[in-house]
Amino acid sequence: MKKFRNSLCIMAALALASAAWAGPLDAFKGLEGKLDIAGGTAHIPVMTQAARDIMTFNPKIRITVAGGGSGVGVKQVGEGLAQIGNTGRPLKASEIEKFGLVSFPFAIDGVALAVHPSNPVKALTKEQVVAIYTGKVTDWKELGGEPGAIDVYGREDGSGTRETFQGKLMGKVDQSPSVNTVNSNGAMKTAIAQDARAIGYVGIGHLDASIAGVAIDGHVPSQENAAKGEYPVVRDLFMNTKGEPTGLTAAFVDYIYSEPGAKIIEKSGYIPLPKPAKK
Repeated sequence: MKKFRNSLCIMAALALASAAWAGPLDAFKGLEGKLDIAGGTAHIPVMTQAARDIMTFNPKIRITVAGGGSGVGVKQVGEGLAQIGNTGRPLKASEIEKFGLVSFPFAIDGVALAVHPSNPVKALTKEQVVAIYTGKVTDWKELGGEPGAIDVYGREDGSGTRETFQGKLMGKVDQSPSVNTVNSNGAMKTAIAQDARAIGYVGIGHLDASIAGVAIDGHVPSQENAAKGEYPVVRDLFMNTKGEPTGLTAAFVDYIYSEPGAKIIEKSGYIPLPKPAKK
């Protein structure tokens, strides 16, 4: 009898969870067509999981998710090649004016410096970071590490991650031309994980056992610290549409702001934001 009652409780809990999840997905009933999403690579885990949920619920909907960086996201949505263009930075006034874009901040992300896990240097000052990225400090021994050249990695022009790193840490100081450029958070993780002398930066949500986060001026990079305001190198993640979204695009945006969407955002390592009120 006890086993029977336990089974009933489990079934009831699953039914409630399923109902809570299905509620936001009901907005996709009767819809069909294709939705193209492009831009910031930090957004990909969230967009991809949301797309899977929606396409499983309604197979008549096809959603593609591509990266390319924030600049690509603006260009793609602005030119009508995608319905949603993702950016890891606020839109520029010129972009809004040129393309008529509407912006939807949906998550908070931090940008973390990272090194190979074997590197003993796990804390730096802001001044040391600037010295590394301007080429003034070139050997790990100058920072208390093992002797050896510092292999410095950065992101491409147009990357929202790069703009946050530049704005929050470098200021108006230009990075050295010798910085090795990679084109996504995933490529950055791979570069650092395979290079014991590397240093680079990724969205905090991308930190895992393959790379080690570096504290800056005593501030440890974690989403918890970012949410509490204890970690300063943070940014919002944005979905952008050309004009107010309608139809399938509007339903997707709303799903990201739903309870299931918030859980996807949290699982991806980010902090959900509420949908902004219309101006």
